Amino acid sequence: MRIEILGVGCPKCKQLTVNTQEAVKELNVQAEVDKVTDIDKITEYGVMMTPALAIDGTVVSVGKVLTKDEIKKIILK
Repeated sequence: MRIEILGVGCPKCKQLTVNTQEAVKELNVQAEVDKVTDIDKITEYGVMMTPALAIDGTVVSVGKVLTKDEIKKIILK
C-alpha cells in the first residue's frame, strides 16, 4: 500500500502526516508513507486544496486534517 500526503509543508499537512504514520503503525499494515510537496504533482491529482491524502494513487480526502481514527477506517476499506 502506498499512502501519499499531498501538501507544501503547512502545519495542517504536517499534522496529517503524523496522524497517517500513527494510523499505519497502530494497524500494523505494510504501507509506504510519502510526502508530495511538488505543486505540479499535487495538481496532477486534481487537488486544488491541501492537505490531501491519496492511497494507491486515489485521492481519498482533500482540504482537511483527518484524525488518526478516520485514516484507519479509510485504510481498512
